[in-house]
Amino acid sequence: MKNKVTLFPVLFSTLLMSWLFYLETMGLNLLIYEAILLAWLFFTKQIPLETRVQKIVLSGFVVTGIATVFIHSTFSYVVHYLLFILQVGLWSYPLFRSLLHAGAQAFLNFFVAQWNFGRNLFNLQLRGKDFGYYLRKAGILVIPLIVVLVFFSIYRTSNPLFDKWFGDTGKWIAQAIENFFNYLDTPVFVTLFWSFVFSNFIFFRKSTAFITDDDIQAREDAIRKRRIGILGFKTTSLKNEYKAAVFMLAALNLLLLVMNFSDIRLVWFGFDWEGQYLKQFVHEGTYLLIYSILISIGIVLYFFRGNLNFYKKNKLLKKLSYVWLAQNAFLAVSVGMRNYWYITYYALAYKRIGVLLFLILTIYGLYSVYRKISKHKTARYLFRVNFQSLLILLTLSSLIDWDTAIARYNFSHAGKSFVHFSFLVDLSDKTLPYLDKSLPVLKQIQESQKDFPSEKHNLRPEEYYDQIQKRKINFLEEWETKSLLEWNWPEYKAAVMLKKPQSP
Repeated sequence: MKNKVTLFPVLFSTLLMSWLFYLETMGLNLLIYEAILLAWLFFTKQIPLETRVQKIVLSGFVVTGIATVFIHSTFSYVVHYLLFILQVGLWSYPLFRSLLHAGAQAFLNFFVAQWNFGRNLFNLQLRGKDFGYYLRKAGILVIPLIVVLVFFSIYRTSNPLFDKWFGDTGKWIAQAIENFFNYLDTPVFVTLFWSFVFSNFIFFRKSTAFITDDDIQAREDAIRKRRIGILGFKTTSLKNEYKAAVFMLAALNLLLLVMNFSDIRLVWFGFDWEGQYLKQFVHEGTYLLIYSILISIGIVLYFFRGNLNFYKKNKLLKKLSYVWLAQNAFLAVSVGMRNYWYITYYALAYKRIGVLLFLILTIYGLYSVYRKISKHKTARYLFRVNFQSLLILLTLSSLIDWDTAIARYNFSHAGKSFVHFSFLVDLSDKTLPYLDKSLPVLKQIQESQKDFPSEKHNLRPEEYYDQIQKRKINFLEEWETKSLLEWNWPEYKAAVMLKKPQSP
């Protein structure tokens, strides 16, 4: 009876997913499936909400699930799928402290779950016997039958008289096989297969000892390891390491102080745009500064990886480290200022938004390193809190319709910022109402940005206008053919706006 109860949700989920997603694009169908899934798991008491991690992941999973319908961006789907994977990992073992362990558990479960389904299916009781018993009985007939058919085909091909006697039988068998594959609907089979695989992943989850044990045994508080010299005296290597660390951080602080001072003059108060292209100023400079910040974090972590945490005379080293981290935080803000100038003159784009999000995460990472040093934490602590902060940042940023924000901002700042037609023309369909500009307006925009350096592949107004008009027609035709299961708010809103007559 237990096996039947376990198998039922998998079979029901497989059929439900196949019905919702067969030949359908993502939309309302995903939200419907997950609402039914969560309702079932709540009803069967399979969703614990005891720890902070459980609450964070479930909240993010629900919120991003709603965002897939009301934001409907590739980014929102990617973040939602990431949270789904972590959620399944937590359902496998609710007491995970680290989401990295939850993710590893989910990854392993994706494969193990298929085996668990097969094992449960074989153990299913039918008329007092395992289902595997009937499969083995069937195998006794199927395997010999396949062998007989193979030899039958060989004999027909090699002997004309044999072929004459049994030719009609061979043709009938060949026709039956051909008809089977002709009537086999490949999209249906593929949909059923992946629905079955993911249903197993959700319901046949199980914790793995080596992953759960590693999570349980992971220490976040540093422990002093006493080192004794050959003659019983304390080694002097710790003092030497301390002196090297103080010298290096003092020198690096002075160097970074000069760098930050130059940034204040060049980026903060002395920046003067004279029509130059800012890609090198921002992209190359930003990437190098980001690398330097990450290396800076690595240097501090290296020195505080062991007993220097507990060295009685390490106050100077700690102060130098705090100053070093603070200066790197200021450097991160300076990178943000570079990005600000880039956006001011060249408007919004995905990488510029990505830089802002990365800088937020970097500043938090610097703060977490400060906490690690001051509270004597281990690298495990850093991985845990920074992965959680990454997850929260991704969740919050996935709730913003970036494509629409880019389209509206860039056109509203035409004349002040460069309007990159070649970039805007490829934004998602939901932005079409904001991309749809009249040809005179487009020509006026082109005229107003003569002071900006031209790009080789930037579209002319006429080319941009023609492509947007074609996309409008294709989008509206495609939208009319979509079912209710594919419905999403941004594209629905775009279709309504595009159908309205434009004011002259």
